[in-house]
Amino acid sequence: MSFPNQSAPLRLLLADDHGIVREGLKMVLAGAQAPISTIDEAASGEQVLALLAAHGADILVLDLGMPGVSGSGWVRAVRARYPLLTIMVLTANTDERTRLAVLNAGADEFLAKSGDSQALLAAINRLAGNPSTPRAPQAAHAHTPAETLTSREQQVLAMAAQGATAIQIAAELHISPFTARKHRENLMRKLSLHNTAELVAYAMRLGLPTA
Repeated sequence: MSFPNQSAPLRLLLADDHGIVREGLKMVLAGAQAPISTIDEAASGEQVLALLAAHGADILVLDLGMPGVSGSGWVRAVRARYPLLTIMVLTANTDERTRLAVLNAGADEFLAKSGDSQALLAAINRLAGNPSTPRAPQAAHAHTPAETLTSREQQVLAMAAQGATAIQIAAELHISPFTARKHRENLMRKLSLHNTAELVAYAMRLGLPTA
């Protein structure tokens, strides 16, 4: 989420259970182009919720490994409660499934702690500089329910989520590779999915097996 007036000073909440990390982040953020008025700090999920309730924030910079933070489910709960809050996850966990789950739970940005400081600054400046748009609480993208898919499209979705190619899908379903590709194109259009990563993330939310 970003902000209606990009020149207005921002309130940041840095959430990490290591004080030295928070101090380092404050030093990095001193070089941000976006104006920052206040930086609050939290060392646990409980403190994050208390500070958001008491003072609010424009941007939450969140470590997933803190006490009281249970991954994407916690992010989803915060997104539901604070739909206009920008959530930037900064974590040592760079697993692709974690990244997709967190983004689809409502995070606006996912950065690795192993990255450089310029990536963090670029993300802060980018998020602060865009027009504000209210965010739906349930996910990073609004998708049409899977029930709108035909039974064949649901079969293709399940197989594609496990990494099956059009040729493999065609052989399993006794259809042509061209038809398999068309089913995949149709289901992705219906669900507003744009690439394989989004397809896998959608399948994960449905509880389907993935590769």
